Amino acid sequence: MPAMSDDLVARLVEASELHGDFMLSSGKRSSVYFDKFLFLTRPDLLRALAQAVTGVVPETVDHLAAPEGAATLLVAAVSLETGLPVAVVRKEPKAYGTMSQIEGHAPPGARVCLIEDVSTTGHQVRRAAEVLAARRVSVERIVLAIDRGGADHLREAGYDVAAVAVLRPEEPGA
Repeated sequence: MPAMSDDLVARLVEASELHGDFMLSSGKRSSVYFDKFLFLTRPDLLRALAQAVTGVVPETVDHLAAPEGAATLLVAAVSLETGLPVAVVRKEPKAYGTMSQIEGHAPPGARVCLIEDVSTTGHQVRRAAEVLAARRVSVERIVLAIDRGGADHLREAGYDVAAVAVLRPEEPGA
């Protein structure tokens, strides 16, 4: 896999690193928080990040996917770079209309690269991978924009994982 640009990582951190007392989605507290919306909503950073992610999308992939939420901004930008169709994996099946848990394009047999913005535990993106697998969609790689520890759990579960930036918490449990 190509090395990620130190300049891009520095720009992502500069744009999104906040200090204070934060509750993470994992339920743990941290004095550092990366506000993904501060880089996902800046066209210059979103474009550069999408290009970096594109560089680690396996050639075998024919679709992209992301868990619902902010990662959909990134997966849309990567789709524009790659020309690959996108699926969004909901946390729960939609309660109306198609009542689907997977929106967009991820037919059985598809080979996807699953894209996540920031991952501390890997739980949300792993749930999305499991939903895709239940539909007979192969998750070829999971790409994290910022890995705060989630990659370890995903690798332990057998997934191939790449990260643009690895920014591990320095305090215990964060």
